[in-house]
Amino acid sequence: MKPTVVFDLDGTLVDSLADITASFHHVLREAGLPRPTDAEMADLIGRPLAEMFRRVAPAADAEALSEAYRRHYRAHMADRSRPYPGVPELLGELRRRGFALAVATTKRSSTAQKLAEAVGLLPLLDHVQGTDGLPPKPAPDVVLAALAAVNGRGVCMVGDTTHDVLAGKAAGLCTYAVSWGTHPPAVLAGAEPDHLEPDLDRLPRLLATLALR
Repeated sequence: MKPTVVFDLDGTLVDSLADITASFHHVLREAGLPRPTDAEMADLIGRPLAEMFRRVAPAADAEALSEAYRRHYRAHMADRSRPYPGVPELLGELRRRGFALAVATTKRSSTAQKLAEAVGLLPLLDHVQGTDGLPPKPAPDVVLAALAAVNGRGVCMVGDTTHDVLAGKAAGLCTYAVSWGTHPPAVLAGAEPDHLEPDLDRLPRLLATLALR
């Protein structure tokens, strides 16, 4: 079994906040509903889509809003989304070092795969796993499904939210929280990740050590 690193997608590998926010605001505007502030929007990222809408518009039909969001987002998901600087190089280096690389995201698998392809990351990943009916993070199910898909030995979960940290812990993985996503370091620290880093520079050396255990 290959040592495997599981990554979150949005806010970890891909800076996608602008496109997610634009689609979210588009749907709320079309429905005549108020839009959340930037701070409120950042706190929503990483939650299941219907839950996001229930939080900002509890009286509205969250499922209908979610479907409208998906239609708009699939057409505009890569308008401004890009990999974070250094991410393609990091993934390439980890593959050369013999790691399998998987994604575990709250998105549906088909949507996540389309985004990864649009921003040029799909060829660098062994598997992209969405929830697809699985319980979302912080439950470990999507992380475990990603590991099963590549027949991998889980080494580390890398993410930018407390949900990622808790899901990684529940799956029995080392957790590496990055601080450039939607959850600030003080919030991430509350989930007690094994490592809380401002960037990915230390990750290859850390993984090399963990893979030997």
